[in-house]
Amino acid sequence: VQLVESGGGLVQPGGSLRLSCEASGFAFSMFTMRWHRQAPGKERELVAVITPTSDSTHYGDSVKGRFTISRDDAINTLYLLMNNLKPEDTAVYYCEVPTLSTWGQGTQVTVSS
Repeated sequence: VQLVESGGGLVQPGGSLRLSCEASGFAFSMFTMRWHRQAPGKERELVAVITPTSDSTHYGDSVKGRFTISRDDAINTLYLLMNNLKPEDTAVYYCEVPTLSTWGQGTQVTVSS
């Protein structure tokens, strides 16, 4: 089981980024997936959740209305579209398949002018 995140980088406040999480080694379409983030000196925070077949999504209060979680089961990939980014969104972002207790290595997002 492997998860590999990509798409992070440096962006100005108000900008957008799309993170990807490529999954392998398990039946991706059958599992709920999550995005988390961890900022320096802070606890890890749940950002978004998506169920199999995208029936349901859930967002943390701090990102509601700005972030969108989605999945493409045909290519085993999870996405996080982040709009109207703020400096407080700066963190390492991780994808997780909770049922298998597996995390990716993370991708750094820095929001700064």
